[in-house]
Amino acid sequence: MKLVDHEIRLGSIVELKKKHPCGENRFAITRFGVDCKIQCLSCGRVVLMDRVDLKKAIKKVLEETYDIHPQENH
Repeated sequence: MKLVDHEIRLGSIVELKKKHPCGENRFAITRFGVDCKIQCLSCGRVVLMDRVDLKKAIKKVLEETYDIHPQENH
């Protein structure tokens, strides 16, 4: 099985091979380490998986950087 060659970083938007039950297959990486946390861009559900499984599940990296905590103007 081929692993993704792209550089995966915190805040990247990735497309997974399998769809989430809500029908979306795009996720934002919100934590990246030994365990990775990804958030569905449609319903907001958070999924925790290890790095090896995440790299196997990624079809492609859509955006290298994505602001997961946008600053609010007060």
